[in-house]
Amino acid sequence: MATFEQQLSRSTPKSETGASHWIRKNLFYSLSSSVFTLIALYFIYLVVPPLANWMFFDATFAQVTNEQCGREGACWSYIIEKSDLFIYGFYPPEEIWRPQLVLALTLSFVFVSKSLKHYAHRVKIIIGLIVIYPIITFFLLYGGFGLKIVETHQWGGLMLTIVVATVGIVASFPIGILLALGRQSKMRVIRLLSVVYIEFIRGVPLITILFMASVVLPLFFKEGMDMDKLLRALIGITLFQSVYIAEVIRGGLQAIPKGQYEAADAMGLSFIQKTGLIILPQALKISIPNIVGSFIALFKDTTLVLIIGLFDILSMVHLTTSDELWLGRSTEGYVFVMIVLWIILYSMSRYSRQLELKYNTEHKK
Repeated sequence: MATFEQQLSRSTPKSETGASHWIRKNLFYSLSSSVFTLIALYFIYLVVPPLANWMFFDATFAQVTNEQCGREGACWSYIIEKSDLFIYGFYPPEEIWRPQLVLALTLSFVFVSKSLKHYAHRVKIIIGLIVIYPIITFFLLYGGFGLKIVETHQWGGLMLTIVVATVGIVASFPIGILLALGRQSKMRVIRLLSVVYIEFIRGVPLITILFMASVVLPLFFKEGMDMDKLLRALIGITLFQSVYIAEVIRGGLQAIPKGQYEAADAMGLSFIQKTGLIILPQALKISIPNIVGSFIALFKDTTLVLIIGLFDILSMVHLTTSDELWLGRSTEGYVFVMIVLWIILYSMSRYSRQLELKYNTEHKK
């Protein structure tokens, strides 16, 4: 009779492993799945080869003119020629080193924070980034202290998209937390104000909020005071996004068992201690997928800033193809923008998945 160790050492039958087993299990495990698999394969056959030919095999990558580009494939020469506009907008070419330095600093800070294993040191770096990094970034991009002033109307392209999305995400997150806690508050005045604000903003489209921030907001300031157009857009986007973050976090708060509140009260914790140490961390962990989903939606909604005269990466497609030298190349522009945005948003999605796994404290059998 075989021992337990010998039974464990026996290899799995070949019929239960390998590519053929995976194909049978996932693609052809029933008649209906086989039909849908064949339909999907036929659709891929119709779409992928022509698309690959247009994007790669028949495409032009050399720096040539529009007339020299073939009409059968993509003319990526147009993207190469207009790359600075797509990335930096109208930022002065001699000052492009400044946004490049901001990118280098960002990557360095992320690498350092990831490399540190000591939790206390990592927290200090993160707090430093939250407090100091926005100030450094602002003066590098805008200017001052010996640097040439670059007005925000010269910002554009991918740089503007990232700035608007990042500021909107960072600023709306703490406001959303306060609104969620306010809506759960036992104080009627705070709860009523939070509910009114959330329901009002949530019932208005972002495009209307941007128009209000661009047209109505300056009316609250003294006559002759000109508020920066980008700042108005950032305020509108922050106010809009904060209500969705608040509702997401409120859902996480409601998912926490009542026993957690009772245990915190039994330990004699104050409201701030109970909320900051017990309740809120659990609510944020539960809400990670929905929070990241809201951030992704915000990143895509930044394209609406075009309506108030700001040129993000998507609006650069129409602007660059208006050039007589590159007429008729909008398809390449939209495909390029789609690829860039997909890479950024997919990276955010993967990072959120890593956070879910990292903070998953469930004990599985």
